[in-house]
Amino acid sequence: TGKSMRQDAVTLQRFYASPLGRAASRILSAKLIDLWGDANNLSLLGLGYAIPVLDTFGDHPSRSVAAVPFDHGPVHWDPTGRGNAAVSVGDLRLPFPDGLFDRVIVLHGLEETGDPRAYLREVWRVMSPEGRIVLAASNRAGLWARATRTPFGQGRPWSRAQLMSLLSVGLFQVTASSSALYMPPVSTGIVTAAAEGWDAIGRLITPGFGGVVLVEAVKRLYASPGGGAVAPVVERARIAKPATGSGRKRH
Repeated sequence: TGKSMRQDAVTLQRFYASPLGRAASRILSAKLIDLWGDANNLSLLGLGYAIPVLDTFGDHPSRSVAAVPFDHGPVHWDPTGRGNAAVSVGDLRLPFPDGLFDRVIVLHGLEETGDPRAYLREVWRVMSPEGRIVLAASNRAGLWARATRTPFGQGRPWSRAQLMSLLSVGLFQVTASSSALYMPPVSTGIVTAAAEGWDAIGRLITPGFGGVVLVEAVKRLYASPGGGAVAPVVERARIAKPATGSGRKRH
């Protein structure tokens, strides 16, 4: 099936309770707050293991749901807000009605799914017409994808171009992208305490080499003519045509 074994929830919870995990969730949460503000009165869905970043929004959203794969095992999440819950789900069938969620964050979800396109199609279904999604995945060019003692070193890492292509094919329009987690994946105080500093410097010196790639996109209701992932290729072909023999004779 091409599907790898998922990590269990206990391992994930333990990582995010550690100094390194807390630093990672702080950095990723700040990225989401930059994009979405406090998500006030919006309906929020976290897929994979997104609990650390969902917690950041507190009870500002009208609803926060952590949809955690069955394979992770039982998850205990006890947020204070109204309409908040942790739910066990399958990859390709989410137990929600169409158009329910305004914002979706996928964290530790895409790397371990066997069929990313079908996974994303089901996410598209449960999103509202103006809904926005952030795919956060281990960066195949970064150090964290090789750090097998962290949740980011599991499953299949992604490049930014791959995430953008996946979204374009899946009826989403990419609106923003960035990298995060430039600190080395080691749990020492000198690193974790300065996580924000590492990210600020990393973005300047080695942009694109953060441990996590984040791509935001908005749900499209139909395919735009000539849109999607093939557009740049078509454009290049059109530009190249005048250089043929028949093109030169015309001038």
